[in-house]
Amino acid sequence: MNLAVAANENMANVSNVLIYSAMAVYTLAFIAHMAEWVFGSRSKVGRTAAALTAPAAGSAPAGKVTVQVATKGGGTAVLERPKVVTRSVAGARDVPDGPGAAGGSEQGDLYGRIAVSLTVLAFLIHAGGVLARAISVERAPWGNMYEFSTTFSMVAVGAYAVLLALKKNVRWIGLPLVTTVLLDLGLAVTVLYTDSDQLVPALHSYWLWIHVSCAIISGAVLYLGAVGTLLYLFRDRYEAKLADASGKQPGAFASSVLERLPSAASLDKFAYRINATVFPLWTFTIIAGAIWAEAAWGRYWGWDPKEVWSFITWVAYACYLHARATAGWKGRKAAYLALIAFACFLFNYYGVNIFITGKHSYAGV
Repeated sequence: MNLAVAANENMANVSNVLIYSAMAVYTLAFIAHMAEWVFGSRSKVGRTAAALTAPAAGSAPAGKVTVQVATKGGGTAVLERPKVVTRSVAGARDVPDGPGAAGGSEQGDLYGRIAVSLTVLAFLIHAGGVLARAISVERAPWGNMYEFSTTFSMVAVGAYAVLLALKKNVRWIGLPLVTTVLLDLGLAVTVLYTDSDQLVPALHSYWLWIHVSCAIISGAVLYLGAVGTLLYLFRDRYEAKLADASGKQPGAFASSVLERLPSAASLDKFAYRINATVFPLWTFTIIAGAIWAEAAWGRYWGWDPKEVWSFITWVAYACYLHARATAGWKGRKAAYLALIAFACFLFNYYGVNIFITGKHSYAGV
């Protein structure tokens, strides 16, 4: 018996070492991502959005191009390209995507590749830490807030890596993602840390693997959608300033960063697709939780704080998707609604577990 306990304690210590090691590598990835953006900003990338909205001195008006074509009679005919109309709907301007985080700089691109490699390495170490924690307790490694947080950030990085593997242009997520993961792990190992231990009786169920894993995956992917939404708001304001007829242009720092992001329309579309894709899984998470509640407590729904805020989060995302699909909401209004929905998820994640007492009070802090 003592040997078994010692073995569990050893694996718990291994898990702790791996989590701290992953944090160290994430820190290196953060520095590399910062270098990617800094050296990318030194490149000679033109403002592609500005090129569509402001003509150069002495050139034809914006959106109007004249071409002289020789005719049979020896004269010339002038052809004019129709003027490109900048639509008034936020996030729907005719602006191309920026060239990416590196901004066309070879040095910036090199740092970007190093950053991605370090992020993947940190993810593997991170996953090893979560696995070691599971082995130490011989159960799913998400029985308290510490375990949930470490697994949540691991899944978020894993989702990012999957998008990269699918050749999606998402390297711009790298810096905010790694920053958030470091904050999440720092909070986990300092404030939320809980010694490796067994579960309370109500959690001894195979539904722990199903319900909580779905909640973690849903939240991690919704986080990526929230990052896209937040960056959309910054990029949309940047494009609006470029299109401002008064000539008021954004500052050099904003330009060096925001001109390399995807266009506001692309970011808006990315966030919508992410949220729409994961919404059915979040719906199943709530249903699975109700089934588990009936098995554990004899009722499907009891208006427990966790149940209530899970449902509020579901309603908020349902309103967002419904508004996009039926009312034609796009741009800033939809973005604000999406961020409100994610704020509900965050409160359900942290606030309910830490500050509110209920049947789901398994934070361990």
